[in-house]
Amino acid sequence: MTGHLTAIIEREDDGYVALCPEVDVASQGESMAEARENLAEALQLFVETASVSEIADRLSTEAPAHSDTFRE
Repeated sequence: MTGHLTAIIEREDDGYVALCPEVDVASQGESMAEARENLAEALQLFVETASVSEIADRLSTEAPAHSDTFRE
């Protein structure tokens, strides 16, 4: 997969939740950096295990509107 994907990272309780809305993959971490790293790993696992058609289907679905602002 080439190109750019969105990472939305928000504080939730005692940690952070990271979401990639284009493919509906999420992860979490104790810090913003850890959440981002965990999301990157989850995306890599998704690309390695999902079928080509699953990846294409998720990328062709319009992603929900989002903000470019990180919230802490």
